[in-house]
Amino acid sequence: SVMVKPGLAYLDIIWRAKQQFGVPVFAYQVSGEYALIEAGAAAGIADRDALLMEKLVGFKRAGCSGVLTYHAPVAARLLNHG
Repeated sequence: SVMVKPGLAYLDIIWRAKQQFGVPVFAYQVSGEYALIEAGAAAGIADRDALLMEKLVGFKRAGCSGVLTYHAPVAARLLNHG
């Protein structure tokens, strides 16, 4: 498998790695990406849950088999309960 870090800045690399190597590709959503989502929510300019899901869907669309994220508990809740 391949780990891409930071994930968000390298969605194109994730896609290329998936195409080139044909192995599971994982993204690591680094602390700065986590902080960006949290800061936007705290400032009232973004809905944290919607923004988080948008980022995770972007990783999936790029070809990720999985994402390592500090938001894992929130993502699990959203995926299980909407």
